[in-house]
Amino acid sequence: MAEKWVLMVTAQTPTNIAVIKYWGKRDENLILPINDSISVTLDPQHLCTTTSVAVSPAFTHDRMWLNGKEISLSGGRYQNCLRELRARASDVEDEEKGIKIAKKDWEKLHVHIASYNNFPTAAGLASSAAGFACLVFSLAKLMNVKEDHSKLSAIARQGSGSACRSLYGGFVKWIMGKEENGSDSIAVQLADEKHWGDLVIIIAVVCSRQKETSSTSGMRETVETSMLIEHRAKEVVPRRIIQMEEAIKDHDFPSFSRLACSDSNQFHAVCLDTSPPIFYMNDTSHRIISCIEKWNRFEGTPQVAYTFDAGPNAVLIAHNRNAAKLLLQRLLFYFPPQSDTDLSSYVIGDKSILEDAGVHNMKDIEALAAPPEVKDNTPAQKYKGDVSYFICTRPGKGPVLLNDETKELLNAETGLPN
Repeated sequence: MAEKWVLMVTAQTPTNIAVIKYWGKRDENLILPINDSISVTLDPQHLCTTTSVAVSPAFTHDRMWLNGKEISLSGGRYQNCLRELRARASDVEDEEKGIKIAKKDWEKLHVHIASYNNFPTAAGLASSAAGFACLVFSLAKLMNVKEDHSKLSAIARQGSGSACRSLYGGFVKWIMGKEENGSDSIAVQLADEKHWGDLVIIIAVVCSRQKETSSTSGMRETVETSMLIEHRAKEVVPRRIIQMEEAIKDHDFPSFSRLACSDSNQFHAVCLDTSPPIFYMNDTSHRIISCIEKWNRFEGTPQVAYTFDAGPNAVLIAHNRNAAKLLLQRLLFYFPPQSDTDLSSYVIGDKSILEDAGVHNMKDIEALAAPPEVKDNTPAQKYKGDVSYFICTRPGKGPVLLNDETKELLNAETGLPN
């Protein structure tokens, strides 16, 4: 083999948001959950991880760069994923470059990995889910791993539990499994992203700082100290999983909304029942819930579902474009930007929702009338600057390979970050 070559693959993987939550592990090392969960994959155009992976005989050790900074790969989670993928690697041949890698060579060859998130990392928007899913997907392509997505999901799960769900688009179920080795703890697709095309998702990024309690330590403390968690895992979630699968299949938004909101609230109740209590939501999170609950009650049928992962950011799922327009108007009314900012950086993602809302500048925001559910005799309080920005998106597709040199994060000749 020539010593100069570099072989590279670049992929993009979406993040996902659980509508029936995963919280608590029965095996810390293999990341086996104590209950099933269901998620919605978000449009990778707006929330995704891009990862370039490269292999070369010139590389002396495995290396990784995340958002431009080199990080250690010595952690068990990275090592588990790398070990599992190398064990499943196949022969690779690139005739154009004259490269041949035999199956047995993968144990000796080293990889370089560069990963970039286009959304806040470690702030409760499942960045590790997209990150590990993209790592596993791109390395599997590089190493010619022949496993299907469900088998790959079991590898991604060992990096970050919810990563297994990011290997599919649309609506995804993570089956907790019963086997001790985790072989049956895999993700399966319930429906693709086109199945319920009416849904629109608006994320209120309340705070993009890193959270105080990581999900890993939070789960461990909950399982050890919460009285509610066992009841949730054994009694509540199994029923909700069945009901949520039905709601998705039948496009039943009232049921979908009731289940998603209840499950989010119960997940945070379990966090509060942990000793010491874990606070992932903040005052702004609670105000957003209050705003949605008032509106849904006023309409007599749910317009929007809310769900919060392990962080303060609100993921709001509107049942159609009209509801999304009215939702964005309400959000801009209650949570206007701190200053006379450019709206194009305050509402990002799918800008067409902003167009629908008829809001083009600060004057338009100031001119928004109080929503009809606000009683005339109570002046509506506004919370300027409490939201960093909004992301408008929709259910999206699963991981894809990118054949675009401008998206590559590693140099094709050196294998080092661009």
